[in-house]
Amino acid sequence: MTHAAATPYAEAATSNHLFPGGPLPWAAHVLAVTARPGQESAELGRLLYAFRRRGASLALLTLTHGEASPLNSTCELLETIRPWELQVAAGLLGISALMVADYADGKLNRYHTTELTERVRRAIRAHAAGLLLVIEPAGADPDDAAVARAVASAAEQTGVPVLARLPRAGRSGWHVELGADAAAARAVQRSALAAHASQAEAQSRTQRRIDRQDDREQLRWLVPPRRLFG
Repeated sequence: MTHAAATPYAEAATSNHLFPGGPLPWAAHVLAVTARPGQESAELGRLLYAFRRRGASLALLTLTHGEASPLNSTCELLETIRPWELQVAAGLLGISALMVADYADGKLNRYHTTELTERVRRAIRAHAAGLLLVIEPAGADPDDAAVARAVASAAEQTGVPVLARLPRAGRSGWHVELGADAAAARAVQRSALAAHASQAEAQSRTQRRIDRQDDREQLRWLVPPRRLFG
């Protein structure tokens, strides 16, 4: 393992100012990439549900088994139980293709970006991804930032845009109204999160956050579609 080299994100300033509302980008095949199991539910659950409701085929690449978590409410090893929990959550979210890589949880920033990028590129090819989805890297933990660097690099090489989901405190991007799907999306997200039973001790706070959410998600382009450049 070597330390990751910094990779700049492609940005389109005109596409990332805060709109009062905007559409959810459409793609036939959406690939979400996360650092560890549980993030697909806690952070991306409502968006994944919304994409699926709009007819997208969903795939998920999780780069670690989540074994570095200090929590374990089961008697199983985390590296064994967390991928199994992820399978259950993925089924609830409508994810049809699931990949769990074997990188070290909590140490993704120690891998060279080119290595992680190639893993993402393989997933893009395998699932003909037309859109990549990640957690906003600004202010994120080092593993999430490493994921974003690798996904952005793979996207720039393949021409596939990257959408980042922002916390509602974010000051860029645009709001997507979930509308009539909001209540169902929240219920599915809660069920998917509960599938991660080994992390039950930390779920009450996340569930309260989910319950406080309104009917919007905030997004920005990490790597915009090339058509935005004219």
